Amino acid sequence: MPPHAQIRDLQSHAGREVTLRGWLHGKRSGGKIVFLLVRDGTGLCQCVVEASTPEPYDLAKRMGQESSLTVSGVVRRDDRAPGGCELAVTAVGEIQSVDTYPIARKAHGVDFLMDHRHLWLRSLRQTAILRVRHALIRSAREFFDSNGFTLIDTPILTPGAAEGAGTLFPVDYFGDEVYLAQTGQLYLESACMALGRVYCFGPTFRAEKSKTRRHLTEFWMVEPEIAFAELGELMDWAERLVCHMVQDVLRQHRDDLQTLGRDVTALERVFPPFPRITYTEAVELLHAPHVHERLAKQMEERRTTLNQWIGELARLEEEERTARKGWQQEKLAEQIQALRENIRDLEVVVGNMPRHMADALQFEWGRDLGGDEETIISTEFDRPVIITGYPKRAKAFYMKPSPANPDVVLNMDMIAPEGYGEIIGGSQREDNLAVLEKKMTEEGMDPAPYQWYLDLRRYGTVPHGGFGLGIERTVAWICGLKHIRETIPFPRLMGRMQP
Repeated sequence: MPPHAQIRDLQSHAGREVTLRGWLHGKRSGGKIVFLLVRDGTGLCQCVVEASTPEPYDLAKRMGQESSLTVSGVVRRDDRAPGGCELAVTAVGEIQSVDTYPIARKAHGVDFLMDHRHLWLRSLRQTAILRVRHALIRSAREFFDSNGFTLIDTPILTPGAAEGAGTLFPVDYFGDEVYLAQTGQLYLESACMALGRVYCFGPTFRAEKSKTRRHLTEFWMVEPEIAFAELGELMDWAERLVCHMVQDVLRQHRDDLQTLGRDVTALERVFPPFPRITYTEAVELLHAPHVHERLAKQMEERRTTLNQWIGELARLEEEERTARKGWQQEKLAEQIQALRENIRDLEVVVGNMPRHMADALQFEWGRDLGGDEETIISTEFDRPVIITGYPKRAKAFYMKPSPANPDVVLNMDMIAPEGYGEIIGGSQREDNLAVLEKKMTEEGMDPAPYQWYLDLRRYGTVPHGGFGLGIERTVAWICGLKHIRETIPFPRLMGRMQP
């Protein structure tokens, strides 16, 4: 058997015979030739099997989608082929033949695909998303590692809340009730007093009973914590981190973004400085006449698009009824399914816009910004916007009040453009023991589980702060995804724990 090669390396093997190991992504026949489209996790390769080689030809004709196989042949350069190469096949080896792969090449609904998530991951779209996710995680870790941060692994089981008791998942811990971690922040604060700059990266859990397109019950965050840092420095670190991650993906995975249909011009505008506004200025935007004029125009444009899509759907359905060939029916069915999903999504958006606009006009200073408000604000900017100075009563107990206005805190939220919402939240931490104890009392918190945390204010307290970046929301924004469920291999959503 010729030496094994990966599809991504085929350019360097041009003119030589190699063996690929992978799965049959698809195939088609033309005359006395069978074209196998083989994937191996690194790319796709068109493998040309001719009838002049009877044994490989007969085997290729009967193998079904996602059969596992080996294919040997000579590598030929061909700019028309995926990856710029194809394989002139000399031998095909069957590992397992598949006849009834559940995810056929026709269109499927989202519920069906989520029930078969373990197989859906094999699709070109999902593998592109997973590669971008990997690249973003690698980029974030490289950013912190190269800037003097030390990785700290923080506990997943914790004795108390960090972000609000209403979003905790309780766990029986040998008879005691503990909780799945909402954040590693409190433990990072301890570590930053020892090492200066630290970060953690791991799963976090929120028991919010939310079914929006932005929410998961289990998600991953990268969280830095920096001793002696004040709010301005934190914003600079956050801005640098996001720019680093976006540029890395644009440089290394532009082809995956193309597979996803992502308009990269929106990402190419992500460079410093990011606009920075206060919470009060954000509320003023929600009330601004020019913003509502733009939203009204946008709503009418979307209604026009919706009517066009409905007309296009009727045309495609008529074509499907009259199509004679199976491959034409499959292709049209896939287009129809995708268009129906787009229509349903746009109907929801258009139907909700009047209420969102009315809510924005009635938004009162003092409330926390929600997803709808963040979407409206973000459409004013062509890159992420940083919002600072939220009302103290709307934020967590550990955030430090502003010396200039004790009704607001020294915090920041970074809102992604294009309506993707908050991707970073952070703050300067309260470093005064008496002030922190008073805030905990006001919020009715039991101080007993937090005595170790209060010790940080008793022994060598310093100004410090940090933030958390949500991986899944960042992936959704970078990839241009409509729903966060595709950003993680096995999403945990309210009402979904399988597979």
